[in-house]
Amino acid sequence: MDFGIVLQTDPPASNVVRLMKAAEDQGFRYGWTFDSAVLWQEPFVIYSRILAETSSLVVGPMVTSPATRDWSVMASTFATLNDMHGNRTVCGIGRGDSAHRVVGKPPSTLATLRDCMRVVRDLAEGREVTMNDTAVRIPWVRNGRLEMWMAGYGPKALKTVGEHADGFILQCADPAIARWTIGAVREAARAAGRDPGGITICVAAPAYVGEDLAHQREQLRWFGGMVGNHVADLVARYGDSGPVPHELTDYIRARTGYDYNHHGRAGNPSTDFVPDEIVDRFCLLGPAPAHIARLQELAELGVNQFALYLMHDEREETLAAYGSQVVGKLSA
Repeated sequence: MDFGIVLQTDPPASNVVRLMKAAEDQGFRYGWTFDSAVLWQEPFVIYSRILAETSSLVVGPMVTSPATRDWSVMASTFATLNDMHGNRTVCGIGRGDSAHRVVGKPPSTLATLRDCMRVVRDLAEGREVTMNDTAVRIPWVRNGRLEMWMAGYGPKALKTVGEHADGFILQCADPAIARWTIGAVREAARAAGRDPGGITICVAAPAYVGEDLAHQREQLRWFGGMVGNHVADLVARYGDSGPVPHELTDYIRARTGYDYNHHGRAGNPSTDFVPDEIVDRFCLLGPAPAHIARLQELAELGVNQFALYLMHDEREETLAAYGSQVVGKLSA
């Protein structure tokens, strides 16, 4: 299993770079950031610094969207970073949540997301595409490589992942939900004539190593609220008795709203509806052996990478604990 960290690009950017360097030193292979230009600093500028100050870390957004950047600009940005630093980027992408909603945009359609993945990947790898009825190719790309990893929860999104994406990002560490979503992705891949084993499976969730479970739960409750934004969309589409498993939908019944000014932050006041059970299921808490046990369970389901959200009050302690007690026991 590979390991990644996920950070928000809060200022100063030098602190993001420092933590990414520390993660590489602890054996992490991927460095991810949120991508929401109004809420945080511009990540692609920071990626250039991270890549320059690390030796092998792969960086990318978790996640960007089709509607916040021109697709040719997105592709050229990835291609430029790869040309400078040797194909060390990955594009995590989804329909769009915070980056869209804070500027009054709805999430993109799955058809738009599918087309965006194809166009950005082809351009970043030097192939010609058609945009606005015009043939477009980035002429200076040589031996470029860019994988597109798609995030999603619902049946149609999982089908799109299986048919078109290079990787699947599940933002939830619940084994029951992982089993259902991974199975749906693999079935869609098989039906499309693709190799299901060729799709990288990444589970992303907060982790906090320590003994005080009550404190950890309060620090990580924000994650259930973040996931709840997507679940609310699924319930609106499919109903609470539709094809989405109840393990993912039941807990949002008491959800009344969400303030994106506190998105992804410990103490988010919009997440009071999230019960302890959901925090325990969706996140990794407790001492290091408890983390190892959950990660082994996820690995048995086919998870290739665990990406650790570091948004709590003991980020560096948890990062060090993973480096000394977890990563070495599970790394491929």
